[in-house]
Amino acid sequence: MKRTHATLAATLALGLACLASVGHAEDAKKPMEKCYGVALAGKNDCAAGAGTSCAGTAKANYQGNAWVLVDKGTCTTIKTPKGHGSLEAQS
Repeated sequence: MKRTHATLAATLALGLACLASVGHAEDAKKPMEKCYGVALAGKNDCAAGAGTSCAGTAKANYQGNAWVLVDKGTCTTIKTPKGHGSLEAQS
């Protein structure tokens, strides 16, 4: 009887692990886009204009030339105190 419960528990755990990994794989395949002007200072994903190299280099909140990756189609709906997100860098 103990072996049956252990086998059942292991099978259930394996099934749940498989379902979790499928969910992560679907998230990884989501189309993404660069969204400018929505990143907080130091929280951008990459390239924040001249003199910067990559992630975490935005000097100000909602800097127009700093971007983060967001789900495709959501950028321009993101509202900040400086306006909405943009698909193109702003000066």
